[in-house]
Amino acid sequence: MTTTAKLDMDTRMQRPLAGKTAIVTGSTSGIGLGIARSLAEAGAHIVLNGLGDQDEIKRTRDMLQESSGVTVAFDGANLMDPVDTAAMVERSERLFGRVDILVNNAGIQHVSPIEEFPAAKWDAIIALDLSAVFHATKAAFKGMKERKFGRIINVASAHGLVASPFKSAYVAAKHGVVGLTKVTALEGAEFNVTANAICPGYVWTPLVEKQIDDQAKAHKISREQVIRDVLLINQPNKKFATVEEMGALAVFLSSDMAASITGTALPVDGGWTAH
Repeated sequence: MTTTAKLDMDTRMQRPLAGKTAIVTGSTSGIGLGIARSLAEAGAHIVLNGLGDQDEIKRTRDMLQESSGVTVAFDGANLMDPVDTAAMVERSERLFGRVDILVNNAGIQHVSPIEEFPAAKWDAIIALDLSAVFHATKAAFKGMKERKFGRIINVASAHGLVASPFKSAYVAAKHGVVGLTKVTALEGAEFNVTANAICPGYVWTPLVEKQIDDQAKAHKISREQVIRDVLLINQPNKKFATVEEMGALAVFLSSDMAASITGTALPVDGGWTAH
């Protein structure tokens, strides 16, 4: 192997997504931002999407672009609106010429007994956690099939595989995401378009850190007890997953090395769903 060929191979290994474009929804913080950062470090241009202070979003975008050397854009599409969701994909295709990777990550949650569950909360959760996944996938799918390359990664949840009380809408939506992932995989299989669902348990994010403090105060117990006996009671390893783990898995699933992995629901849950 020549020196030039070796350098090219080393570059492809270090940045396996060089030249690709990825949309990551719900990526202004938390898991979505972690995935976007990992995809950018692997060489993909990024379209961020999500809520938050516009100045903070700009700072996040600029920092990510500077640290990774890729182009990072932001699209403020309202994913509760099917038309705006599809338009986000179209805008991204016009900006970058193509959308190779779609990470459907945006989601919301509400906890309540079924008989008390607000109808408006049900509708909102289904709209964002499930319907938006369909509308974004539909908008990106045709171009991916025509180009004979596409990677669709749906961030579901351990609750896409098992249930918990008081989370009817979330569990229903995430089970739906897993089912949609399988259908998408079947329809894309002959076109080198894969679809997989990542199913995290509890992941360490600023939002989870706030939950720990709130739960400790409410139950009058220590942070350590909240972590072990409340939040991580169903995770046998008693450890939070990290956004870096989610990002690393997303990079692998987006790469050529994962071309035969499709239609799967991959738990990253410390053994939760092994029960």
